[in-house]
Amino acid sequence: MIVSRNEIVTTVYKAFLGMHREVGEADLVATMVAELQMAGLDGVRHFNNASPYILYERDTPIDIVYEEEGLIHLDLQGSSLVCHLPAVIDYALEAMGDRDHLKIYLQNCHNRWLAYSELVNLAAKGIACLAKWDNGTAPKHTLFTLNQGFVYPDIYFFNKEQANYNTNDMVIELATSNFDIEQDIQHFDHKISTDELYATHQRAWKEGIYVDDEQWEMLKKTAAAILVENSEASSKGAGGV
Repeated sequence: MIVSRNEIVTTVYKAFLGMHREVGEADLVATMVAELQMAGLDGVRHFNNASPYILYERDTPIDIVYEEEGLIHLDLQGSSLVCHLPAVIDYALEAMGDRDHLKIYLQNCHNRWLAYSELVNLAAKGIACLAKWDNGTAPKHTLFTLNQGFVYPDIYFFNKEQANYNTNDMVIELATSNFDIEQDIQHFDHKISTDELYATHQRAWKEGIYVDDEQWEMLKKTAAAILVENSEASSKGAGGV
C-alpha cells in the first residue's frame, strides 16, 4: 500500500512512545524508520522486527569498553541500535574533535539497518562515513559508504562474510576525507547506488511511500495495542473500573 511520510512518523512515534523506554527519543526513532522506508529499504519491517527487543530489553546504559585516540569501543548490552545511535553519534563527533578519522566499534546491538538516517545525516556535517556489519542470514555482509559531496550512500552486499566480528556488532568510521574502498568491494554480489537511492527517495516524496500491507498492519496493531493498554491503565489510575 501507499502511505505518506507523516503517517509512518506518526504511527511509529505512537508505538515507540507507548513502550515507555528510558532511552531513545520517539521523534528521532520515527524519523529513522521513515527515512529508511523512503529509501526503499524496508524501514517499517525493520522496526517491526525491532519492536520485541525495544519492548522487553532492559534500559541498560552503554558501556565504554575501550577508548583511545581515534577509536571508541562501546557495548550496547544487547540493545536495539535505534534507541542509542543518535547519542552515540553525538558523542563520537565530540570525541573526534579536530581528528581526521574516528572508528566506532559497537558491540552487542540489534537492528543495525535502522542506523541509516543517522549515518546519512552526517553528509550535512561534511563528514564521510563508512559502516559495515555481518549478518546471520544472506547477505552475509553489508558495507555502507557515504563520501563527501554525496547526499545518499552506496551500499554493497556480500554473500560471504567479510569481517571477523560477531553478527551482533557493527563498525562505523567517520572521516574528514573520502574512504578508499577499492579493496573492500572487490567481491561484492549486489549494490544499491547513491543514484538509485536518490531516485527512490524522490519518487517517495512525489508518489507516496510503498509499505508492504502486512508490515503496515503489524505496525498499526503494535501502536494500537500499546495505546489501549496505556489508556486502560490510565483509567484505572484515575478511578476507572
